[in-house]
Amino acid sequence: MLAFMTGFVIGMELVGPSKRMWAGIIIEYFFALGLVILAGVAYGLRDWKYIEMCVAFPNIIYLSYFWFIPESPRWLMSQGRIEEAEVILRHAASVNNATLPEKILEVEANIPRGKLWHLFASKVMAIRTLVIIFNWMVVSMVYYGLSLNTGNLGGDFYLNFTISGLVEFPAYTLCILFLDRLGRKWLHCTAMVVGGLACVSTVFTTIFGGDDLHALTVTLAMIGKLGAAAAFAVIYVFSAELFPTTVRNAGMGASSCCARVGGILAPYVADLNKVVPGDFGHALPLVIFGSASVAAGLLSLILPETNGKDLPETIEDAKTFGSNDKKASKEIYLNEMYTPDTDPNGTIKDLNRFEQPGPDLLNVAISSLNTSIDIFN
Repeated sequence: MLAFMTGFVIGMELVGPSKRMWAGIIIEYFFALGLVILAGVAYGLRDWKYIEMCVAFPNIIYLSYFWFIPESPRWLMSQGRIEEAEVILRHAASVNNATLPEKILEVEANIPRGKLWHLFASKVMAIRTLVIIFNWMVVSMVYYGLSLNTGNLGGDFYLNFTISGLVEFPAYTLCILFLDRLGRKWLHCTAMVVGGLACVSTVFTTIFGGDDLHALTVTLAMIGKLGAAAAFAVIYVFSAELFPTTVRNAGMGASSCCARVGGILAPYVADLNKVVPGDFGHALPLVIFGSASVAAGLLSLILPETNGKDLPETIEDAKTFGSNDKKASKEIYLNEMYTPDTDPNGTIKDLNRFEQPGPDLLNVAISSLNTSIDIFN
């Protein structure tokens, strides 16, 4: 999970606003593919010790990535290591047959360093951080809880688990189709609420339908899993865009850590049918998952929309992110010439100098290339 989280953050920081949706969602397809493969491995091996070894050993390959994956230029810039960031950008430009000016970036002021606890230093940041963490906890509990609950749905366990993995592919496809159209906030809320209501609805098919409506119960549970998978994909992108560069990796790591609390609770909630007898006991786990999902989804509406906006670089940027107040501008020089010529909307009239709200330094620097950058070739 640590490798997935770190790779996700690096991928998000290597692209501009127009490509963040692709960088954040495409990676999720491979997560779903891993679940389907896991179902096949488990069906073939049956012994948990062999299954564990089979899925653990391939992770050794990740050690070789140290020599192939470049460091995030955003992170390097947030640490004041401008020269190292320039090396990576120049390599990206050479791969894409683009030409960069002799002087790429020079930040006028010292870049403040951020710490994880700075996310709670102001009321605005504290509320946003707590809402993000709560959504991570709930979506993790619902996602893994529904995966574990497949054994309580009746029928073949391996088939149910495979279906729960396959249903994630249309979930991520829906994210690609609507993430930029609806925005992060509304798509996340919709996925959580629709998936949650589907889970809650299973109480009626279980109590009043029984075995006659077993197929409908499984269908509603899979809709709930689809919503949870889509919400999980969106919250990755959403929270990565809300956390500032100086603490983005730490903020994502803290959110993922808190999500494990939801993951820990998931099996206990899924096994409530062993404590509560009858048909209601079978539906109770899905009712709890669904209710929590609806609550978290509605709560996410207080977060600002991030679609198409520059990533916040510092804690101060994150505080003002999404507000109507005019953000402080930062001057970024592309060469030694200085021409403060921008219109009131921040549109660049002279490429010798950029001055625009929301100082996403890497996006501003790359915008002059007018090309997509591929760093890995």
